[in-house]
Amino acid sequence: MRSAIYPGSFDPVTNGHLDVIRRGRRIFDHVVIAVARNFSKTATFSDEERVQLIEENTSGMDGVEVLAFDGLIVDLAKKTGAVALIRGLRAVSDFDHEFQMAQMNRHLDDRLETVFLVPNEEYFFTSSSLLKQVHRFTDRDTGLVPDNVHRALCDKFGHE
Repeated sequence: MRSAIYPGSFDPVTNGHLDVIRRGRRIFDHVVIAVARNFSKTATFSDEERVQLIEENTSGMDGVEVLAFDGLIVDLAKKTGAVALIRGLRAVSDFDHEFQMAQMNRHLDDRLETVFLVPNEEYFFTSSSLLKQVHRFTDRDTGLVPDNVHRALCDKFGHE
């Protein structure tokens, strides 16, 4: 069984993330969605909330597991037996940062590959940060997050 990890903060999960998860699942037998505890960012949603939102949207997908983690992704890969990391690329501007992370991960464990997946073009401009900015001011449904995430954003920012 070939397993991969899709790491990210997923604060919150978007339809673009879910598209990458589906694409990754077509390539790998098992995909671990690793919700990072990012100490350099202040998360809008707790680790538990982020895991729950993702689980609610992946519960019907065979071979998908969601967990929260901190530490180095290469250590989690070794622990779970993953052979690859999945990273989504929306635009050329993502590439520089993603390339640096891939090179560092390869330096730390040269058996771990990084696979870059491009989401459907309707999600190229989607980011969790941008969606949170929109939801700070409106409860308008953008169609860029699942329904449960839209409700969670409205609750978080005080929209009814």
